[in-house]
Amino acid sequence: MSVSLAVSTYSFHRFGGGPEGDALPSMEQMIDRCAELGISGLEIIGNHLDKTERTSTGDINALRQYLAIRGVAPVSVSAHHNFVQPDPAARQVELDKLARWIDVAAEIGAPFVRAFGGRWGTVRNFAEFMAANGEEPPIEGYTLDDAYAWTADCFRTAAWYAGRKGVTLALENHWGLTGTAEGTLRIYNDVDSPWLKLVIDTGNFIHADDMYAEMEKMLPHIALIHAKTYTGGSMYFGDFSIDYDRVAHMLDEAGYHGYVSIEFEGNAKPDEGIVDSVNELNRAFNLGSAGVR
Repeated sequence: MSVSLAVSTYSFHRFGGGPEGDALPSMEQMIDRCAELGISGLEIIGNHLDKTERTSTGDINALRQYLAIRGVAPVSVSAHHNFVQPDPAARQVELDKLARWIDVAAEIGAPFVRAFGGRWGTVRNFAEFMAANGEEPPIEGYTLDDAYAWTADCFRTAAWYAGRKGVTLALENHWGLTGTAEGTLRIYNDVDSPWLKLVIDTGNFIHADDMYAEMEKMLPHIALIHAKTYTGGSMYFGDFSIDYDRVAHMLDEAGYHGYVSIEFEGNAKPDEGIVDSVNELNRAFNLGSAGVR
């Protein structure tokens, strides 16, 4: 099969959650590392552009130029938003957030914006949220059906806007409403737009009885794969790994030829973990590349 490797800027920093602490590299340093390791594409976390104060049109244009010079394609810009808001005005604020990153993706030349389904926020402690398999009770007076309706309605507007910018929204299985393939597909099917596709995050079905079966359900509609990797063990789940030989076979059977994007979330430092991830995925996907270091 033929796929291309990408990496998320998340892998270089984990928002300070790994042993690298607050040492966030510059965007140029991350692009340079992709070029050195033979990684074809870069997914850009929107918050990383904010943190490095690289969000003006001039900055975005300069990054687009630098990516092209280094031979690294901009794959996606990742938005951070939550449509699970009872107040319509609050949902509009979240919709404006997503629209902002659609604009940035169009400016930098990224075909996708990674988007979230959202959550109630009634369980504040992340460890407790994970222990509950990413599920939480609704805000008092509202139902899960309300949350799905709000979210689908917002995504209809966002997909309409994205399509006019030549950008595709890519909805990820990311806890909350999208903690299962069923929940993710519920939003996707309800929106019913050619400008909304799916992202499979291979590490976000850890709580499922069969995480590979969950991935299979999403395969017909995917635009992108997030390959979670865990050198040194998972930051959140201990000794957990993913069978990428099996994932590669699934993608081959589905005829997928897009990006497999590394989201390194192990306890090792990124310099070690990203290199290990490239070597693991090169082998699993038979990309014919010699080991990198």
